[in-house]
Amino acid sequence: MEQQMDAHQELETIAALLPDVTAIRRDIHAHPELAYEEHRTAGIVEQVLRGLGFEVATGIGGTGVVGTLRRGTSRRSVGLRADMDALGFQEETGLPHRSTVDGKFHGCGHDGHTAMLLGAARHIAASVEFDGVVHFIFQPAEEGLGGAKAMIDDGLFERFACDEVYAVHNWPDLPAGHFQTRSGPIMAAADRFEIVITGKGGHAALPHQTPDAILAAADLVLQLNTIVARRVPASETAVLSVTMVQAGSAHNVIPAEVRVIGTVRSFEPAVQDRIEVSLRAMVAGTARSHEVDVAVVYDRYYPATVNAPSCADRALAAAALIPGVNSSPAPVPAFTSEDFSFMLEAKPGAYCWLGQGAGEGSPALHNPHYDFNDAVSGTGIAWFANIVRLSLGAPLEEGGAKEMGAQ
Repeated sequence: MEQQMDAHQELETIAALLPDVTAIRRDIHAHPELAYEEHRTAGIVEQVLRGLGFEVATGIGGTGVVGTLRRGTSRRSVGLRADMDALGFQEETGLPHRSTVDGKFHGCGHDGHTAMLLGAARHIAASVEFDGVVHFIFQPAEEGLGGAKAMIDDGLFERFACDEVYAVHNWPDLPAGHFQTRSGPIMAAADRFEIVITGKGGHAALPHQTPDAILAAADLVLQLNTIVARRVPASETAVLSVTMVQAGSAHNVIPAEVRVIGTVRSFEPAVQDRIEVSLRAMVAGTARSHEVDVAVVYDRYYPATVNAPSCADRALAAAALIPGVNSSPAPVPAFTSEDFSFMLEAKPGAYCWLGQGAGEGSPALHNPHYDFNDAVSGTGIAWFANIVRLSLGAPLEEGGAKEMGAQ
């Protein structure tokens, strides 16, 4: 009962921080910055961390910031990560704290992630007992440009040793405050392909005089959509989507060039290999049958996000220690991608979803009407604090987790 009361008291302590956390979140939201441009956001992060007395390093991987809090004598260490970048499209929420920058918008909730981790830094510094080192990692450029890899290449884990690393992402598909994660893959690998088909171009009334790059592209698009169904084992999971076909400038001209662009999502390297080999074979076959030239760029830009089993268990246990919060294993991974995958390739750790809970039909991530739900910030802060306790604190006594609400 005493542990249960302590957990409730902690939520009251965190609640006192939330007005400041919300103000920071909405300020960042109103001033979005794209990948590697997060100078203002990084400045806010640096100012808060220095104000807490942390060791602070800036400019890591471009605009990344790391704040370090040491306590006790243990050399054990844990990394807590948030992403800072916005997306390049127009917000349509009409909210008082809406973006003030045309064509830039925090449409994925990274403003909320940054504010939650700053709130967690303040709470952990003031109220959480642990023995070891906590690194608060604020990462640039998650949205497709690999800021996590940039930080790692810039010596992140050599300079700031982490035995484990954790991150949380808001998730509109889950009820507010509900946590999910799973052992193994939780987010897909992301590949991008661009196929350039080149004929000669010519008059649309005389198609026999020129190889038809558009016809070749149409044939190829149909073939590509058979890869997952016919080249990938039914026991595996993958998605291939053609998302752009670019060609032509006049109704009576057969264009000389067509671009076919798309994405592939998968969870296993062997499946990833099989899809790329199949795609290249289909492209080569199309070139021969239509007498066109082809060029393929196939970019595996993010690997799958794969949780270490023990860390996934710890992530769920940290959520279960929060009174009134539900946590459960995610039944399936998501086909969206995440560059925290690079950190999980370098270190064991886990990536967790925190329910946004705005209701059925509410805006999804990357939607112009999306906004982060500030009501879940306290839950996220408590989760980060419990990760530190479970990673760097004294082991829980048998039955302690149950007494604090673990499920």
